[in-house]
Formats: sequence, C-alpha cells, structure tokens
Amino acid sequence: MNTVRKLLKIDYIEEKGFIGQDIVVAILDTGMAEHPDLKEKIILFKDFVGNREKCYDDNGHGTHVAGILGGSGQMSGGILSGIAPLCRFVIVKVLDQKGEANVASILAGLKWVEMNHRKYKIRIVNLSAGAGENLEPGKEKMLIEAVEHLWDLGLVVVVSSGNNGPGEGTIAIPGNSRKVITVGAVKTEKAEKGSCSGAGPTKECVVKPDVIAPGYQIISCNSQIHGKKDAYTVKSGSSMATPVVSGAVALLMEKYPRITNVEVKLRLRETCIHLPGAGEQGWGMLNIRDFLKL
Repeated sequence: MNTVRKLLKIDYIEEKGFIGQDIVVAILDTGMAEHPDLKEKIILFKDFVGNREKCYDDNGHGTHVAGILGGSGQMSGGILSGIAPLCRFVIVKVLDQKGEANVASILAGLKWVEMNHRKYKIRIVNLSAGAGENLEPGKEKMLIEAVEHLWDLGLVVVVSSGNNGPGEGTIAIPGNSRKVITVGAVKTEKAEKGSCSGAGPTKECVVKPDVIAPGYQIISCNSQIHGKKDAYTVKSGSSMATPVVSGAVALLMEKYPRITNVEVKLRLRETCIHLPGAGEQGWGMLNIRDFLKL
C-alpha cells in the first residue's frame, strides 16, 4: 500500500511552501463524504444524480479521489495528506451509487461548471470517470466537445484514461480528447493481475495517455468512517492517478497564478520522466519537482 506523497517525494515541496492555497478544483465524481480530512474544504456541492442539497458520497470513489488531491491528513497526523492540502473543492456529483453515470449527468455537470466557473473561481476540473468504446458516436462527440469547451475557456481539464487496457485504442471517453490532459496509472506487477490503464492511440492517432502517475494500491480517505481505524482505504486505477496530476497542477498554479492551461500542459510534456517497462505512458511519469522547477 502506498501514499502518493512518498512515491513522489512531495514533503520536500511542501517545505518550500507550496500547498495549493485557495486553488479551486471542480471534482466531478460520486460526491464527497463528511471526512475530517476534507472538512471545510467544500465551497459548493451540486448533485446531478439524486438532486440532494447536502454533500454525500454513496459510493466512496469521489471521497477517495478528493483525499488524494487535497486531503488535510488530519486523521493520520498529516502522513496521509493529499498533494495540495489547502486547495478547495467544488463537488459535482455525476456518478451514482455504483460509480456509474449516464452521459446526460456528466454533460449536465460539465455544463454547470461552464456556467459557474468564474463565480466560484474554478481553475481545474478533475474527471476520474469515462465511457467505454461502445458509446454511441453522437454521445462520444458531445462528451469530447463538452470537456474541450471547458479547456477553451481556460480551465485545466484532467481526465482518467480508464482501466480497459493495456490493449491499443482503449482510452476511455472523453480521455481521447486531443486537448485535455489524460492520465494513466503507472504500470506495476500488481496492476498486471487486474485492470490496466487505457492506452492509445485514439481514432485520430493521438498518443494517449499524456502522462502517468501513481495509481495502484493508493491509500486515501474512506467514505464510511467511524473512527481512526477505518479513516482510510485503498483503491487502484487511473481514477487514483488523475487527482495526483490535478493536485500537482494546483501547486503549479499557486506558484504561478497567471499560468495558462496550455502552459501547464507544455510544462508537463517537458518535465515528465520516461519509465522503461511502464507500458503506454505518453510523455512519461509526472516528475513533480521538475514540474514545479524546484
């Protein structure tokens, strides 16, 4: 079992003062539970599944993702804090109790972010979900256009590659968009026994994922918490790797407040490290120190 902080040696970065202070991230997922590590981080909750007003997570996926991205680590004495522990969240529930979604709920969530990103100062969108290759062509186009429209508005859109790999052409939709940053999980021996991150190329011959990050056997916030013993749980997949990259972007935006999404993507391309034997990895693995130029 791993903590992304140890895998990325991020404590050094926090010592330099980068903690994602007040960077707002929209997390489109299963919602978020009332976990002590995530307390007072939510700016707003919007539910496109159950239309409820109070924030909740009836699956656990979204809570785990949020913890990786920006959990405080309170229940672990700071050991299990997220990448950007002082970032803030706009939680948009688009996935149901099974962690599944219809295209309409995801589109509604993306449209809501489009209409409200300025109001809530959203700079990053994290979507640790995607549809398979059997999705109707018309719906595939709508999803891709929706995330690309957010990108064109200046938001950094970070999406997962899915877990249908390692075969070619298995990138989840809308991770096959040429514009957004698509994240896969670093290939490990444990990953070989289960699902592997989706791989490119896309139908348009675009290499994907763009970047890989730690995503297997990751410890993060548990949505069903009754005390310290069950405060954290372990999950694996590209869904876990995606908030690692989103968190790194939050740190970069804290350091360079005026940086654009295009500049963020170029910085990733320039600083990633190629890992022999790691499978399809695009530019390589996130190298957070070089990414932040520390």
